[in-house]
Amino acid sequence: MDISVDPVGITPPYEQVRAQIEALIRAGELARGTRLPTVRQLSLDLGLAVNTVARAYKELEADRLVETRGRNGTFVLASRSQVDDAATHRAAVALSRTAHQAGLSLAETTEILRQAW
Repeated sequence: MDISVDPVGITPPYEQVRAQIEALIRAGELARGTRLPTVRQLSLDLGLAVNTVARAYKELEADRLVETRGRNGTFVLASRSQVDDAATHRAAVALSRTAHQAGLSLAETTEILRQAW
């Protein structure tokens, strides 16, 4: 797993780690069932505090991208298509809420989506 962290960047290190692992899952480079390095090992590899990597893993777990199985480790939970499906679903929910708040009909909302497509 090729991850790097810019310690002086404006994005917090935990977010850099989280985003890069998510990107690897989305790209299909980390397949469902792939075991991630331990928090301790990845923190050593990246020169980060253990809590920094632990936070990244916890956020990935909250997003249902990975699953921690106690002492067995942390594994990729979602496949590329599941991640894409979840992101598309979140976007559709956001569109429907916004359209509903704006008083648009389903037909009007569908037309906006069609034009964007």
